[in-house]
Formats: sequence, C-alpha cells, structure tokens
Amino acid sequence: MTKPFLRDARVSPYMKIYTKKGDDGTTGLLYGGRVSKNALIIEANGAIDEAQSAIGLARAYLPTGSELVEIVISLERDLWIVMGEVATNPANRDKLVATSSVVTNDMVLRLEGLVDLAATKYEMPNEFVIPGSNLVSAHLDFARTIVRRAERLVVGLDLADNAIVSYLNRLSDLLWALARWQESDHLLAKHASSSPKN
Repeated sequence: MTKPFLRDARVSPYMKIYTKKGDDGTTGLLYGGRVSKNALIIEANGAIDEAQSAIGLARAYLPTGSELVEIVISLERDLWIVMGEVATNPANRDKLVATSSVVTNDMVLRLEGLVDLAATKYEMPNEFVIPGSNLVSAHLDFARTIVRRAERLVVGLDLADNAIVSYLNRLSDLLWALARWQESDHLLAKHASSSPKN
C-alpha cells in the first residue's frame, strides 16, 4: 500500500521547486544570463552558500535567547545580500540596490564593531588555537574556513568597485572572534601534544 506522502507527491498543486532549466549544466544569473554550473562565479556563490549553512549549524547549537543568536542571524541575512551581488550578471550590476543586493561599506564597519565587541568577551590567545572545544565554537571555526575559501574565489572574479572581499575578510575575523568567545578554554597549538580536558 502506497504511503500518503508518496501518493500525494504524484500530482502537486504547489509551486515546483525544480525547473529543469539546469539539466543542461547551466544556471541562471540575477538579472539575466546563464553560465556553466562550474563557472567561477557559481563556485564563489556556492562557497558563500556553504558558509551561510555552516553558520546556521552553529546557531542550531546555541541556547534560545543567547546573546549570540541575534548576531548569527544577522550574518546569515547579510550573506543573502552577498550571494545576490556575486550572482548578478555583470552587465546588469546597475540594477542592484544598496543593503538589499549590494554589500556596503557600512556592512563592513558593522562587522568591525562586532569583532571589537566580541574581543571584550574573552582573553586573547597568544598562540594558534586548536578548534573543537565545544560544538558552537567548532562550527563557527568551520564556517570561518569556508568564508576564507569564498573570499579567495571572489578575489578571482575581479569584480570592480565592490565591498564583497572586505566583507568576507571581516566576516572570517568575526567568526574567529565569536568562536573564541564561545570557548571556556583555548586549546593552544603549543600544547597540541597534551591531552585536552574533558
């Protein structure tokens, strides 16, 4: 006997998630045009998408009402703007709107303020830190490495007159600072051979 979900899935009155337009190995850009799914612009956007999901994974481990939740959600929302700008057809960049689909210098400055705020919450380590003290800090560190990859890919796009690289650079700094804030103790690289405390 067919289960209800499978039976009802045969014909759906709802909007289709799949369009089949990408079956030829291309994907659409914002404001027109299509490129190969392995084009650098799509690789860059994919890395930003991964970073957003990784930040969301960190958020999933935060307790409700945590001071950090609001910050993390704001970063996830920012990354929609970053992805929109990166995924725009270069010929139509004039259609983008500041803080809606264009990364602004004010967005970069806000991250700098958050880095400074986070730095008041922990003692600055004087050595490289080994990630993994707890789930939240580990996921924030993982998100940071994805942001670094996204930054490298965006640099390769050579986009003119944008704040995307600066934003991603500050975001990786902020994720590092937030990860340190969430640690009770920093496990330093110079002590890597010793057993971590449980």
